[in-house]
Amino acid sequence: MVSKTVKIVNEQGMHMRPATVFSQAMMHFSSEVNLCVNGSKYDGKSVMMLMAACIKCGAEVEVTCDGPDEEEALAKAVELIESGLGD
Repeated sequence: MVSKTVKIVNEQGMHMRPATVFSQAMMHFSSEVNLCVNGSKYDGKSVMMLMAACIKCGAEVEVTCDGPDEEEALAKAVELIESGLGD
């Protein structure tokens, strides 16, 4: 398992469009991808879970990946978050 803590830079946080971009990108990996926010864990491949997390701009998020392609999944997740998730 690998993990990294990153800050949400998207001004609107993890709303519908960024949640969709993130979850669709993570679906290409066989590894389990989770976002841990304020002590709760959310499935990074589920748009609904990401929306339910109500992740705001500036929030610190720990991305954890576990599986055969965990390094690649983590790198992509961090890249997406740090780039503003397409917004």
